[in-house]
Amino acid sequence: MAPSDDEPVDVFAARRQKLEALRSAGVDPFPHEFAGVEPVASVRAAHEDLQAGDETEIRHRVAGRLAARRGQGRMAFLDLVDRSGRIQLQARVDELGPEGMAALLDLDLGDLIGVDGSALRSRRGELTLRVSSYAVLAKSLRPPPDKHHGLSDVETRFRHRELDLIASEEARELFVTRSRTIAAIRRYLDDHGFVEVETPILQPLYGGAMARPFTTHHNALGRELYLRIATELYLKRLIVGGLERVYEIGKNFRNEGVDTRHNPEFTTIEYYEAYADYLDVARRFEELIAFVADATGYAGPIDFHAPWRRETLAGAIQSRTGIDIGQLTDRDSLAAAMADRGLLPMGEPDAWPQLVDELVSKHVEPTLTDPTLLLDFPVELSPLAKRHRSEAGLVERFEAFVDGMEIANAFTELNDPDDQRQRFEQQRALAAGGDEEAQPYDEAFIQALEYGMPPTGGIGIGIDRLVMVLTGKRSIREVVLFPAMRD
Repeated sequence: MAPSDDEPVDVFAARRQKLEALRSAGVDPFPHEFAGVEPVASVRAAHEDLQAGDETEIRHRVAGRLAARRGQGRMAFLDLVDRSGRIQLQARVDELGPEGMAALLDLDLGDLIGVDGSALRSRRGELTLRVSSYAVLAKSLRPPPDKHHGLSDVETRFRHRELDLIASEEARELFVTRSRTIAAIRRYLDDHGFVEVETPILQPLYGGAMARPFTTHHNALGRELYLRIATELYLKRLIVGGLERVYEIGKNFRNEGVDTRHNPEFTTIEYYEAYADYLDVARRFEELIAFVADATGYAGPIDFHAPWRRETLAGAIQSRTGIDIGQLTDRDSLAAAMADRGLLPMGEPDAWPQLVDELVSKHVEPTLTDPTLLLDFPVELSPLAKRHRSEAGLVERFEAFVDGMEIANAFTELNDPDDQRQRFEQQRALAAGGDEEAQPYDEAFIQALEYGMPPTGGIGIGIDRLVMVLTGKRSIREVVLFPAMRD
């Protein structure tokens, strides 16, 4: 249930009365610490061989939330839950004394407690700690979500993730998997000679993607700044500086709609490698994703190991729609072909690149369930990618798809400053024509390229979407702890 002042007054009144009773009895209901705690999972692992009915003198200290209680009188059983799992507690009056036993049984579900006890295996085979002492660590003034039904209201789960985590072991495990995913990415790149860096989140000029930014104002500097939409341009400036292999894991921000695959703030990993092209990046990417899947214990139906299926972008569009974008290179002819097939969207886009994007997102992407790389994009869609070495009008770029969803975007990076300047001029013309997602003209980046950037391959991977695939979730809000929500 969500925090609310509309909850029954007697529930909160009763818990507050118990809070005051603890204080009156000289018990601090919010102590400063409880040192020496072991995770429940470690306690369980230490006694895997213990047989039903066996008892030990081995003592453990655990702490967590009181989740269930059974029995009264001289012996009772309680369940304690921490991040790593659940363990049964056995409370006996001959161990705790009448007052200690009564005080323990008077605690509320949801209270945080610390326990010292010895391990045993109950006759029913449940690992148990026989409580020798306990301490209240935080008195819960609100009741936890219903233990049988959990937290069924989706809005509450996302707005008050703490309640979702209290109620659901699955939710806790999902976000542990997310953490392991990021750790595995970092471990792989560190082991392969990449240097982790940090670039500005507040930027004087946004760039590196086709998106609208969030704008803010810096009072002391007296200027507008933007929340970054990508880390690309700063990272490539570091390649110019000689770092050669760099990566950054962090948040990007795009002022766009919210749906099952988009959140206005999202987490990415971008990495760049000197002396590599997009095919080298593809091989490393396949290796990285397989490593991450193995490291996180992925056991789903998708085989992430190399080689991934590969198609050209134009070939994928033609095989699914019958439209050859290589021949229909202007906006009107492409729009006519789409209209003939009933594929032209309402409020049709004004530019050829947006029509191509419509074909990909609506008619190609949903079909790419197996791990797939789409290669070789039109230059109009890719102002930061290097022109294809053998195919006119294309750039060396791929996007990676799994389960009908894009998870990565990679280039052989454009390192010719004159070509980059021309591309920025083209983007500036689009912006003047009303395209709010056009790439701004970045003179500082061009000047950096004029010092010389070696041949470089780079990639951006959406960590939120990757976690969606690894955990089988269909909405990005499931894998972001606190997603953006409407009022």
